[in-house]
Amino acid sequence: MSRVLVSLKPRHAILTIMATLKQKIGPILGTIRAEYRQIANRYFKSIRRFSGNAEEVCQQILDLLWAGDFYRTSLGHYNFFWMRDFGTVAESLTTLVNTTRVHTTLRWALRHYSKAGRITTCIDKAGHTFNAPGKPSIDALPWLLHSIVVSGYILNAAEKEFLSHQLKWFTESYLDASGDLRPNLTIAEMRDAIYYDRSAYAISLIGRMAHCVRVLKLPGFPFTPEAYRAILLEHYWNGSYFNADRTNDAYSSDSALMPFFLKVVDDKTMADETFRYISQKKLNMPYPLKYGEHDNEFRHRFGMGKWIMPNYTGTTIWTWHATFYLHLLRRYNHPDYTLQYKKFARLIEKTGTYPELLNPDASWYNAPFYRSDPGMVWVALFLELPKPK
Repeated sequence: MSRVLVSLKPRHAILTIMATLKQKIGPILGTIRAEYRQIANRYFKSIRRFSGNAEEVCQQILDLLWAGDFYRTSLGHYNFFWMRDFGTVAESLTTLVNTTRVHTTLRWALRHYSKAGRITTCIDKAGHTFNAPGKPSIDALPWLLHSIVVSGYILNAAEKEFLSHQLKWFTESYLDASGDLRPNLTIAEMRDAIYYDRSAYAISLIGRMAHCVRVLKLPGFPFTPEAYRAILLEHYWNGSYFNADRTNDAYSSDSALMPFFLKVVDDKTMADETFRYISQKKLNMPYPLKYGEHDNEFRHRFGMGKWIMPNYTGTTIWTWHATFYLHLLRRYNHPDYTLQYKKFARLIEKTGTYPELLNPDASWYNAPFYRSDPGMVWVALFLELPKPK
């Protein structure tokens, strides 16, 4: 027996070294693959178009994004798992498809996250975890917990322990003693081209996470959802919409819509004021929905500014935000729902795919080193919506 144990020690040491190397090298490999595909798609790949009406186009895309193990983020260069994107569609996917596919994706992601010892924004097909655009995100953990709750995924003991440790790390790394987000953090979030100072989007995601922690009964996060609703109302609401962040009162669709979409703030009167502002400023013209206003007022990340990716998250039309907008119009029984739904359906039929973003005139977004991706998993959000008569 002792000889057997001695012989196993070198093998165990080798396996440990290999696991450590994978943990160190994995993020680099994942990022390199993502960047390579981005450049290759920009200059050497054609955009696949689908025939049919908006619903038929979207269903074809959604079917292709499932490959048996997890939902890809797009049919273009984002052919890997993105926690943020999957999180936004997890509830819609649960409604639309066999819940088993959603749970299979979550089980796959949790397995790779646990091996890596951290939750990142992205996981490639080989299981390498990495952050894009290179910094840890404020929303990967909240979107993961949200996906678990809305899909009814049952956590096992090991997954609960892992998530509890992640919650403790999140609290210590990002929050102050009151639970508020600390200022001047260098983190990624939905509007990943710029640096925010405590965005309303980030506060909304933390508020949603607090709700999910309560539902799942996980230790490691001591703050309540009500605390984040209070922060949003006190520091962000300006009478028309939630300001982009704590120091900038510009309109940005991520911050304006997400408090309502995640029901951290559930108030029809406030939502109607936001819809009114969107219409007054023609942010839903020619199609829903432009990302925001005053993009140049923000500090942009290196490589994502006005020279390399001009107007990337400025007045460009983002289909992601369009679907959040449509969901909210429907939820609050707003009369604009039918018009905006039909306009958006025409956009899908015009492009023959589900574009990531378009220029303000609805032409395809092409920057020197970046081209808008086609066939986004966001189609699930659109497919869940009822077609108006």
